[in-house]
Amino acid sequence: MASRKSNKKQEKGDKYSVLLPTYNERENLPLIVWLLVKYFGDSGYNYEIIVIDDGSPDGTLQVAEELQKIYGEDKILLRPRAKKLGLGTAYIHGIQHATGNFIFIMDADLSHHPKFIPEFIEKQREGGFDVVSGTRYSGNGGVYGWDLRRKLISRGANFVTQVLLRPGASDLTGSFRLYKKEVLESLIERCVSKGYVFQMEMIVRARQLGYSIGEVPISFVDRVYGESKLGGNEIVSFLKGLLTLFATT
Repeated sequence: MASRKSNKKQEKGDKYSVLLPTYNERENLPLIVWLLVKYFGDSGYNYEIIVIDDGSPDGTLQVAEELQKIYGEDKILLRPRAKKLGLGTAYIHGIQHATGNFIFIMDADLSHHPKFIPEFIEKQREGGFDVVSGTRYSGNGGVYGWDLRRKLISRGANFVTQVLLRPGASDLTGSFRLYKKEVLESLIERCVSKGYVFQMEMIVRARQLGYSIGEVPISFVDRVYGESKLGGNEIVSFLKGLLTLFATT
């Protein structure tokens, strides 16, 4: 299928909206926001950071409110929700308030370092890509801070996904990506998965719809504060979702 790349817009008019879904990230949020402000500021790109907190009981929203006072309401937008409603709906909620023509999605737990953001933008502009995905499994990408079990689960999941779905991208389960806004809206409309399968389905659907995908090698570092949300239930859900995608794509 032919690519649906839209005409390249004036680069000087580009604006990047960063969607940060949060749940119990009060320790990590000030650091990730400071790093985002630093790297966007140093590179001169126009940006906004949209914090979508799902009723964190640890006071994440109150921390976000203080950060908004420091950096300004034009740079830090708070769009909280009353409770945890899922990653996909968090993105939909954030997109509705985004004023950028490009959308970054990334984790708020410092596992995705904002220093890679200029590389994402340069890659997108070089190839006019609809999606640019961070990859841990190509070039000089890598994973740091995981035990052997986590590495085996991630590598195994990625390998099985590659064999079954042939997605045309080296890292299916990562969640550090840059999308053209209209492309992200189109993909979310079509995705039905939840949890960790959601990110995988986004790339599979992008390939299915003929969107172009570029990749940037990244270093993934396990969260500094807080607990990982990966458990046995998530692994079972991933396998069920993988089989569903295999049967329907």
